[in-house]
Amino acid sequence: MSTLYNPLIFTIKNPKVSLKPHTSLPSSVPTSRLRKFQNFSVQSSISSSNEPEKPTSITPDNDKADDKTVEFVDEWGEKSEPEPGPVTKLADADPPEYDDEWGNGSPGVDVSGEEDEKLLELKRCLVDTVYGTDFGFRASSEIRAEALEFVSQLEAANPSPAPTESPELLDGNWILVFTAFSELLPLLAVGTIPLLKVEKISQDVNTNSSTIENATTLSSPVATLSFSATATFEVRSPSRIQVEFKEGNFKPPEIKSNIDLPETVDLFGQKISLSPVQQSLGPLENAVAGIARTISGQPPLKIPIPGGRTKSWLLTTYLDKDMRISRGDGGLFVLVKEGSSLLY
Repeated sequence: MSTLYNPLIFTIKNPKVSLKPHTSLPSSVPTSRLRKFQNFSVQSSISSSNEPEKPTSITPDNDKADDKTVEFVDEWGEKSEPEPGPVTKLADADPPEYDDEWGNGSPGVDVSGEEDEKLLELKRCLVDTVYGTDFGFRASSEIRAEALEFVSQLEAANPSPAPTESPELLDGNWILVFTAFSELLPLLAVGTIPLLKVEKISQDVNTNSSTIENATTLSSPVATLSFSATATFEVRSPSRIQVEFKEGNFKPPEIKSNIDLPETVDLFGQKISLSPVQQSLGPLENAVAGIARTISGQPPLKIPIPGGRTKSWLLTTYLDKDMRISRGDGGLFVLVKEGSSLLY
């Protein structure tokens, strides 16, 4: 019994000796690993038990205020270089080119250019529609309705809401291309007289002197007659002026050197040939040339305008560098500035 008991005690002590290499660890292993991570960007503060716990703050890697180099320590206590971050960071990315999916605010979208093209197209359509209607006097009801529709669209897109405050646009000589419901209709009816035509109706505006001059030119195979009416105006609102006519001016007729008669003339619905008249134009041209020499150089005849119709008002509903649309107690007027490409 005693011989078997002693080996048993020996074998029990051996496992205790085998545990010694496990308990004796290298002295290089740190006792506390928490201190090795104090250089990380994550900073925490331990508050007292009486104060509320503050949230953990994360300092960005590219913080320029902290010039210290961030050191990284691995789990074995050795220092290592930080891994390079991504090449493109969200904070350094360029701002978006478009504000929304429709491109609003994009510098590549020229909104003003598109509006100018639209207005130019409307103006050309209006001028083409009333062409050959003698300022609208011979326009049919369909053409007149189409012209008024273009006028309404232009007035709705008026680029100059205060035309009286834009003298650089308002000043100049304006050529009438269309009128409706106008007091000029009796004058336009003169164009129905055989061998007589209303050649031109214009309005010269001068904001420096606050004057307006309405001029009309009549032409015939023999001479050209011009007369005008001068008025002063007073600004009553950003788009309205009060006009008062002062006097009328009649220029001496310009006698043509050559009489150019048409082959036929329409008289009360019948076409009359003028071939017999053209054979006797020789002596008539000599007499006309003598008259022209007599009246040339004469000053215009000025006549005061009497009556209660000397005052009128005018409201400019559309204005740009090429076209002006005005409404007043005298009717509707569409005018194009002299020299504009819309007249050609």
